[in-house]
Amino acid sequence: MKTKVGLWIDHRKANIVTVTDQGEEMGLIVSKVEKQPRRSGDSPLKGSYEPLQVPASDSLQKTLTGHLNIYYDAVIASIRDAESILIFGPGEAKGELKERLERSGLGGHIVGVETADNMTDRQIVAKVRQHFSGSVRQ
Repeated sequence: MKTKVGLWIDHRKANIVTVTDQGEEMGLIVSKVEKQPRRSGDSPLKGSYEPLQVPASDSLQKTLTGHLNIYYDAVIASIRDAESILIFGPGEAKGELKERLERSGLGGHIVGVETADNMTDRQIVAKVRQHFSGSVRQ
C-alpha cells in the first residue's frame, strides 16, 4: 500500500493528511512552543519586575529549541512510513522540518515544499488531494 502524506505546518501545529488506498485521514499535532515569553510576578502597574523573573534570552532560546525538537520528532514519527511527503505552510517550520527529515534519512520521500498561508482543514485536504491526484497522472 502506498502512503502519501501532505502536511501544513507552522511552529504551533501540524495538520497531517494521510492518503492511502483506503482513503484520507487527517491528524493534528499541536506544539508547546510559546513565541512570546511570559513574565511572572507583578505587572509594571502594580509593582516592579525583578530581573530574575524574566528568563535570559539564551535560556528562552534553549526552551524554544527543546519544544521544537519534541514537536518535530512527533511529526516525523507520524509520517515516517510515508512514501511521498508534501510539506507546506506559512513560515520557517516547513524548511526546518525538511532539514530534520533529510537528517533522518527521509529526504528522498519529500516531493515538494511550498509556501501557503493559513488554511482551513478542508483547504488543506483539498490541496493534498489535488497534489497527489495530479502527480499520479504525470
